Amino acid sequence: PFGTEGRGGYFDQYGIIRDIIQNHLLQVMCLLTMECPNKLDGPEAGEKIRDEKVRVLQSMQPVTLSDVFLGQYEGYTDDETITNKDSNCPTFAAVRVFINNPRWAGVPIIFKAGKALNERKAEMRIQFKDAPAAEHLFGTKVPRNEMVMKLQPTETIYMKSNIKTPGFSWEPIQSELEVKYDTRYFKHSKESNPDAYSRLILDVLRGNSASFVRSDELIRAWEIFDDVLHQIDDENIRPRAYRSGSRGPEAADDWINEKSGYVRNDDYVWHDGNICYVKNF
Repeated sequence: PFGTEGRGGYFDQYGIIRDIIQNHLLQVMCLLTMECPNKLDGPEAGEKIRDEKVRVLQSMQPVTLSDVFLGQYEGYTDDETITNKDSNCPTFAAVRVFINNPRWAGVPIIFKAGKALNERKAEMRIQFKDAPAAEHLFGTKVPRNEMVMKLQPTETIYMKSNIKTPGFSWEPIQSELEVKYDTRYFKHSKESNPDAYSRLILDVLRGNSASFVRSDELIRAWEIFDDVLHQIDDENIRPRAYRSGSRGPEAADDWINEKSGYVRNDDYVWHDGNICYVKNF
């Protein structure tokens, strides 16, 4: 697990919401939920894409404390660069927001980010509602379908769906339809998918502004988070402790389920393209 070792003194001034959620994850959410602009390529595309991103942010209300869950991993303040050994700086946060427009009204959106967790990844995950009458048809709880777009460490898109368990059982089992960029396009090539910073530098050289934040977008992003960040600091809100190398605070999954209705399928294992053997047919 990768924590804040060596840069804790810097991180302790800002916390996980300012470091990751208010900028990086909010950007990803805008790209996922914005309406399609009428240009996606060419000299006009950058401004049109950023116009749609700003419209998403303008449809959001400022975050309140009741929609924030905070954590801090055990041993965080052992870092020599952290001078305040009683720091309440959150190294984990889950935040619920809503987009108040016709397409997304009433749909809860959860941001989750943390340091010293069990794995390093960045992804967008869309969980669909329960399939109608599925539990009655199969006589068992059927996991929900999900669309997952993994940004890091390997760009992957996969659809989690249910198939028949191999063998004689009729019980549904969750699997995935997957496209991994490296495997699909570069497995038998000396080339590789350019990393994010290489693409950004090329955008600068080409004058493509779509991937960069405009001033009105930046101001609105801070307006959404600024009040709750000051409240956390001023009222010394204490984060919940969690073990380094875990998925975060134990209560986080229940909080996310309560706030969003998201149901985690603990039986599902992503095999990353490897062969999976199912026992006890």
